[in-house]
Amino acid sequence: MKKIYAIALFIILVDQITKYIFKNYFTYTKNYGAAFGILQNQQLLFIIISLIVIITIILIKKDLIPLGFLLGGTIGNLIDRLYYGYVIDFINLKIWPSFNLADFFNTIGIFLLIIYFIKNDINLRKP
Repeated sequence: MKKIYAIALFIILVDQITKYIFKNYFTYTKNYGAAFGILQNQQLLFIIISLIVIITIILIKKDLIPLGFLLGGTIGNLIDRLYYGYVIDFINLKIWPSFNLADFFNTIGIFLLIIYFIKNDINLRKP
């Protein structure tokens, strides 16, 4: 589990530092919703979901790198939601909605977890 927490801490720090530094140099967007701006102004819902994700990752007790990515990304955006009331997005590729590094690591974490499940033939419906 130490690996997950180290990865998460690194991601949180990089996410928060880049949001602070680059918000004046790149496209600064206040995202009051979730991915792609869906479910605008549902901050309480996103805070609850974030807390559920964080607690679930802690309770899983598996030292999987993708879980560290998800934990760090989730906490990075949760900090924004609690402090600002929105998530700061600053990376704009013009062909994709604006995002931040926490979003990037969440996406990579989910992608790697899917690969892990497929590779290890994990059936989530088994008791």
